[in-house]
Amino acid sequence: MSKAYVFPGQGAQFSGMGKELYDNHSSAKDLIDQSNDILGFDIKSIMFSGTDEQLKQTKVTQPAIFIHSVVAALTSEDFNPDMVAGHSLGEFSALVANGVLSFEDGLSLVSKRAMAMQKACEMQESTMAAVLGLEDEVVEKVCEETDGVVVAANYNCPGQLVISGEVAAVNAACEKLKEAGAKRALVLPVGGAFHSPLMEPAREELADAIQNTNFNDPKCPVYQNVDAKGYSSVDDIKKNLVLQLTSPVRWTQSVQNMIADGASSFTECGPGKVLQGLVKKVDRAMEVSGIS
Repeated sequence: MSKAYVFPGQGAQFSGMGKELYDNHSSAKDLIDQSNDILGFDIKSIMFSGTDEQLKQTKVTQPAIFIHSVVAALTSEDFNPDMVAGHSLGEFSALVANGVLSFEDGLSLVSKRAMAMQKACEMQESTMAAVLGLEDEVVEKVCEETDGVVVAANYNCPGQLVISGEVAAVNAACEKLKEAGAKRALVLPVGGAFHSPLMEPAREELADAIQNTNFNDPKCPVYQNVDAKGYSSVDDIKKNLVLQLTSPVRWTQSVQNMIADGASSFTECGPGKVLQGLVKKVDRAMEVSGIS
């Protein structure tokens, strides 16, 4: 009976996030107060009472979700994982909760990642689109046959895949995917082509920061987005973290592998319930819960 803990990515933010933890746990209060100093701006106020617009800024969104997720895990008396995983940004939350990174180093890396991704988005107009109701192989084939840069970026659950790339290429792929029988192929309101080759400038920037950060051995395996396998070696974890920005998030496969390796329950740490829903779509019988 293995317990899996999972950590959400961008999109789970909401105004008021983390406030209950802050008010009820002295350790949560310390970590959230410390976050303002690490980031150099008042993220606490934005998390607790910011507008949707403020929370949507990449430089805010990623640290806010990371802070909420890590604090939720570390203040929970039940947090005792046999395996962990995080969706995109959530991989950093998973590594801190798992003892691989200190809170301060994790938050610094997340902040650098957000800034580097923002910069890469501004270099070239790009976007992402959600595709529902098609086999992964069909989506991959359409992307390959479409001119320009467009790739499968997020394998969220069976029949739900996100593509990413240049605006014209994504739009063209969406039309072809609808013709191929997709229930929906919908461009998302995101700032750029995350998890695509267009993130290469951000990957290079983050690679330097990761190499210069101290990583410890994990308490339990971390299932990483790049190939959905469980890792316990610091060298492997670092390498996969660098590759993550330009590679797809293999979430479906991560959940499948965790179940195959004995996961009997999944607990989502942080804002929202997105990952609980995705786990259920991979295996309806799986027990899911959340700590927020």
